[in-house]
Amino acid sequence: MSRYIKLDQIDPEEQLLVRLCWACEVEGMTQADAAERFGTTRLRVNKALSEARRRGILRVSVDSVFAAAAQFEWELERQFKLTRAVVVPSPEDRVSVTPLVAAGLGAHLGEVLSDPNLTHFGMSWGNTLNLATRHMQPLDRPDLEIVSIMGGVSRGSDVNGYEITTRLADLCNAEHSFFTAPLYAGSPESQALFMDQDVIRDMLEKIRSCGAIALATGDLESSLLVRDALPNGVDPADLIAKGGVGDITGHILNADGELIDHPLNQCVIGLSLDEMAEIDNVILAAGGLHKTPIIAAALKRGFVDTLVTDENTAAALLETNGT
Repeated sequence: MSRYIKLDQIDPEEQLLVRLCWACEVEGMTQADAAERFGTTRLRVNKALSEARRRGILRVSVDSVFAAAAQFEWELERQFKLTRAVVVPSPEDRVSVTPLVAAGLGAHLGEVLSDPNLTHFGMSWGNTLNLATRHMQPLDRPDLEIVSIMGGVSRGSDVNGYEITTRLADLCNAEHSFFTAPLYAGSPESQALFMDQDVIRDMLEKIRSCGAIALATGDLESSLLVRDALPNGVDPADLIAKGGVGDITGHILNADGELIDHPLNQCVIGLSLDEMAEIDNVILAAGGLHKTPIIAAALKRGFVDTLVTDENTAAALLETNGT
């Protein structure tokens, strides 16, 4: 049976909007083809589709497990002024958060490292970055150099920066170089002596030349930093008592993104967070609700350009930011 709708008059503008919507969204025509078909311009078609969305004539429904992640990506970019957000679905088992975030990072790094304009890429350490290298397709970038951006720890581990840097360079058929210094000096005075050495200055200058760097982060309960890298005599409980919520490349931040008042922050051998902010693309990959405070702190400080995380953490970050 035909449907008849009584109209007092024809609205030619809305009629054209509907015709253009049907042509582009249902028939699959390009905007250029639709413009030719209806005797208008491609710009007019583009504006018409936007107007149809504004009026509610054209509505988009995305039915996928990735739909919520896509919405979170847009909201994170808008709220935290990020260049890019990559959000993966959250698993039922919280133990699987890190592997999923690592997979998202690995796919994103494939895009970043394929850019022929990128000649130096910096890599920090951590399990997320370690696993990310296992989710990347090999590249042929002999003109690229992978640079470790953090000092090392004495304990051998595949989450140490040296091993991760080597593995990523092998994947990219690229050159690589190490930041051959400890993560922390023994005192603020010895840190000043380290930083004044020519070899350290040269390595820091190379890190500053990176077009992008990848960072991980951890809380002060069970992170790699707490397990393997804190100097003797530094108690994580003291860092927490000072307001610490986690670390970025060994720098301990409070919930507002400020460095806590503790001598450890004056012992870090490496770029300062303010110097990192000068790098074009700082990528932070971290997930899990226990890391929400330190991720939020890093975002508040404003040096992160790209965030890779999971849905539950994204929702918590947006709630923390008042969304």
